[in-house]
Amino acid sequence: MVYLNLLWAYLKIGLFGFGGGYAMLSLIQHEAVEVVHYGESAPWLTSKEFTDIVAISQMTPGPIGINSATYIGYVATGGSIWGSILATTAVCLPSFILVLLVSHLLLKHKDNLYIQSIFSGLRPVVVGLIASAALILMNKENFPDYLPSVLIAVVSFLLVRYTKIHPIWVIVLAGIAGYIIY
Repeated sequence: MVYLNLLWAYLKIGLFGFGGGYAMLSLIQHEAVEVVHYGESAPWLTSKEFTDIVAISQMTPGPIGINSATYIGYVATGGSIWGSILATTAVCLPSFILVLLVSHLLLKHKDNLYIQSIFSGLRPVVVGLIASAALILMNKENFPDYLPSVLIAVVSFLLVRYTKIHPIWVIVLAGIAGYIIY
């Protein structure tokens, strides 16, 4: 039953996850942490496990939505590689099919006012989904004390915005600061 639940959950996430992996995070968090799926006794993950998966998914190569689907599929099925394969395929399948079907039509009708209006309407939705992902990640597991975290974020932003320091060095410095503070 867990495989059917995994397939259904990730097909929904893949179909409605406009805007990429960060926009998908709120949908993934809902399905993996909040929902007790049919025939199962508990959600697949705790809030702390989800936070850890997001952190690991950000550090590993590849899209965050696919990386997290792979890991959650593995955990939800009790350590089965088939769960990983199923969740990863299910999250990619709707996008693949939609792009395949729509790409020809979009190229043919890209100057159409209705098509342009649809994309204009989707932009704020994507921003909202990404903001939702940021709010979900603002929890006690990620920010045990807000003041140092906000200070690190502001200093990091200022360094990237107003100096020529490479963002990777800013990430390393922020990690060191976080390690020392926490």
